[in-house]
Amino acid sequence: MSRQIPTFLKVILGFGFAFLYVPIFILIFYSFNASKLVAVWGGFSGKWYLKLLEDQSLMDALMNSLKIGVMTAIFATVLGTVAGYVIARFGRFRGHSFFASTITAPLVMPEVITGLASLLLFISLEHLIGWPQGRGMLTITITHITFAASFVTVIVSSRLRDMDLSIEEAAMDLGASPLKVFFVIVLPIISPALISGALLAFTLSMDDLVITSFVAGPGSTTLPMKVFSAVRLGISPKINAIGTFIVLTAASIVITMGIISNNLEKKHKKEAEQALEQS
Repeated sequence: MSRQIPTFLKVILGFGFAFLYVPIFILIFYSFNASKLVAVWGGFSGKWYLKLLEDQSLMDALMNSLKIGVMTAIFATVLGTVAGYVIARFGRFRGHSFFASTITAPLVMPEVITGLASLLLFISLEHLIGWPQGRGMLTITITHITFAASFVTVIVSSRLRDMDLSIEEAAMDLGASPLKVFFVIVLPIISPALISGALLAFTLSMDDLVITSFVAGPGSTTLPMKVFSAVRLGISPKINAIGTFIVLTAASIVITMGIISNNLEKKHKKEAEQALEQS
């Protein structure tokens, strides 16, 4: 029998969602404002989206963020998956606690400390071996991969702990090698977690400002850096337009990936049940 949610909790929940989403709706609404003054409505117009396309510096910053975000999502997912598998499947090996704490340290490390440490590391490497030469897209990508991989590791390791080990054991009993079990059995089953981790890594990379500011160089301005510098001089309706574009794009991707992940989860559960019944 379902329990009735108290009215007080409904009100608190409503305020919470309003606090989160009302500013986003206001942002979308004012992106169609014809006036140059952001807080003054001057009529409906989509001219700021056209001017957004004409702003080459803003579009370059967007492309830089997209390139870095995609590379971060790919490599962070690969590293996070391997690290999560080691933590969840290799038991209490020597150095397990140190390895786990090192992997998860960026989760609780202040971004200022992470950015400063990364900057000092790159400067030291440049003096010692001549690489990397200056700061730019490469250093930003490396740093983003470093902290985003920690989030992917937590997601993947949690999913692996909930996974039924009997499926892997049955596959190895039938002669499959551990490597084949990992690629043929484990990866398809945890694919929803991999998609979630990749999306989270991409989002963290697109959103980061503090760490990026430390390791960025000439010609590597990202969208958060560009928006932050523009806002300091006054909010332009073009910022609302690009914010609306990002919100709608992110919402579409999340909904699409959510549907795909849900379908994959149901498919794998059904296949696992059929395999257990046949065995």
